[in-house]
Amino acid sequence: MEDKRDYYEILGLKKGATEDEIKKAFRKKAMEYHPDKNPGDKSAEEKFKEVNEAYGILSDKEKKDLYDKFGHAGVDPNAGFGAGGAGGFGGGGVGFDFGDLGDIFGSFFGGGAGRSSARRRNAPRKGQDLQVALNIKFEEAAFGTKKKVKLRKNVECPSCNGTGAENGTAKTVCPDCGGTGQIQRQQNTPFGSFMNVTTCPRCHGTGEIIETPCKECGGSGRIRKEVTISVNIPAGVDNDSVISLRGQGEPGFNGGPAGDLFVIIAVDNHKLFTRVGDDLKLDIPITFDQAALGTTLTVPTLKERVKYKVPAGTQPGTTFRLKGKGVKSLRGGKTGDLYIRVNLEVPTKLSSDQKQKVRELGEAIGPEAYAKRKKYSDIVKNLCENK
Repeated sequence: MEDKRDYYEILGLKKGATEDEIKKAFRKKAMEYHPDKNPGDKSAEEKFKEVNEAYGILSDKEKKDLYDKFGHAGVDPNAGFGAGGAGGFGGGGVGFDFGDLGDIFGSFFGGGAGRSSARRRNAPRKGQDLQVALNIKFEEAAFGTKKKVKLRKNVECPSCNGTGAENGTAKTVCPDCGGTGQIQRQQNTPFGSFMNVTTCPRCHGTGEIIETPCKECGGSGRIRKEVTISVNIPAGVDNDSVISLRGQGEPGFNGGPAGDLFVIIAVDNHKLFTRVGDDLKLDIPITFDQAALGTTLTVPTLKERVKYKVPAGTQPGTTFRLKGKGVKSLRGGKTGDLYIRVNLEVPTKLSSDQKQKVRELGEAIGPEAYAKRKKYSDIVKNLCENK
């Protein structure tokens, strides 16, 4: 516990970071250390796991509150009040262990609270939720796709089917506590006799023991394994979209349901398009003669090429809209629009002959053709005359 790094430090944050700051920091770090970008790099793999663990705690309000109050002990499954602690509350195991309090109350009230604690230890609990980052292409985000993600996680031991007992054997009632998970001892004091209730050291409060542990998992009922999971990416996802896969997390305890897997999406940039919500933006360079005389542009979209007529006299920076040529909304059937901005490109490499023709063109057109320039010159002239 002393060797574990601070979760905020792992994500490059300060304590008190907002939900959005935590999410953005996780995505940045997860992509930096993702195994696909660091093949064979064990150090990056460990850091990737560390980042996922930190996000798993700080992205969950209940776990984050415990961590902020008690540090790593607050979210340690083996601590008396942490995430995953026996008898805890909350889905993935986060909660507060009342076992010790039950022992205290049991010593005064004859063990009733202790038996309740034992029942909580044996109650079904949901398995740990997991997170994984997935990098996809721009077009895959727009149209949807199917992907496979690989991750290492605990899975139910195939040899014992998660019981922890060697095949052909079973768990038995703990002979020391009789299945209650508690040991009761009467103490005589000058003030009278009291019943002292403590957690059974043999079964650790579960009320059951495994006499012949499974050889493959050592009695834990689970093994560590790399698994490949298929993910359906719906059309319209964007950066930081989260896809929830029910039951693809780690196995539950005592017959409880498996945790969930949260796939956090990161989308590559496109060479041409910029996405803003469900809309797309595209900059197209045009020449002076195209802007002055008008032209028909061939405009690329995500699906096809379309023709668009640019009117004569179009000014640099003018934006046109192509309705329904954006990205399909993730939350409905509506599709965004494509906004085209035309930018005037000024030639930079001209021959002597070309330069002369440009001068001749400028003289031939004359200042009266430039309405904005004429307006600017008149304002400047009036300012100078009034000084």
